Amino acid sequence: MQQVDDEHCPGLNPTMDGEHRVQLGLINALCDAVEAHADNGEIGHILETLVDYSKAHFLSEELLMRIDSYYGFDEHVEDHAEILDTLAAIADTYQVDQTELIPQQARKLLAFLIRHIETRDAHYASAPRL
Repeated sequence: MQQVDDEHCPGLNPTMDGEHRVQLGLINALCDAVEAHADNGEIGHILETLVDYSKAHFLSEELLMRIDSYYGFDEHVEDHAEILDTLAAIADTYQVDQTELIPQQARKLLAFLIRHIETRDAHYASAPRL
């Protein structure tokens, strides 16, 4: 599994970096739990926490972008929506059939979020402020 370290939180903003570490840590915990065949309650709890935290983090980030009148807001929010849609699909599948959550889904989500942080979030952090 891909490990999360400071390389994936490239000094964008202390608050954002801290939130990214928590979010990536939750995805890592989900990957680890799924790959270790942890009990359904543990996986469900991690997944629920990840969904809730991601919603709160994205809202926080989007508010900062609005305050800054960030010109890339719409595209950035599209990424957030895609991540939340993916999380919702994983959570829905897991609620219906708890054996359906597979390691590849969790790893794909981790890779997508890392790519988002390293591209979209880095671009926002380097954008001029009005």
